[in-house]
Amino acid sequence: MSSSRSKGSSKGSGSSSSKNGKSSQSTRQLIESLTTHRVNTLTELCRIERVAASCESEDDARAFQGPMTAAWAYYVSSNQMLSELRGLTPNYPFCGDILTYAQALVRSDPDSNRSWNLAWLCLVKIVEGNLVATYAMSEAARPEMWGETQPDEEQIQQLAACFEYEWNGAVQAMLQHWTVAPTWY
Repeated sequence: MSSSRSKGSSKGSGSSSSKNGKSSQSTRQLIESLTTHRVNTLTELCRIERVAASCESEDDARAFQGPMTAAWAYYVSSNQMLSELRGLTPNYPFCGDILTYAQALVRSDPDSNRSWNLAWLCLVKIVEGNLVATYAMSEAARPEMWGETQPDEEQIQQLAACFEYEWNGAVQAMLQHWTVAPTWY
């Protein structure tokens, strides 16, 4: 009888170990896809981020931290984030200066260590700093926007409103990928 209990518990341990082995293998594969930048889109990074957040193994969760942080930083610095924002703004391409300034704000903010996710931090800075409105007005007033025409103030404001509407929509569409803020605390 004790012999069969041993086999039973050994069998249970074996399947648990096998399950953890698969989990760790899956974790290693996801981490490799992050470190090699095979995954560099908002949707895919968010999917992996959700997997990392739901890890049952503390070792697996810790293993994700550095690569996930680096992958989000690469997503922003490689201009993939800007490309995706511009993909969401076909009529009035998203202004790259907004994202550049948001990154500078994040990097100078001591509270930016509250998240591993540079993209999310930048989006939050864009919203909190009302950067879209600021940049929409300055972009609309640029002479290059008008060619040979001399716009009046009303025309500049109308163009700025178009920029604002489309750019804010893109920022909000990206923020919808997170139902919970990706923060440490």
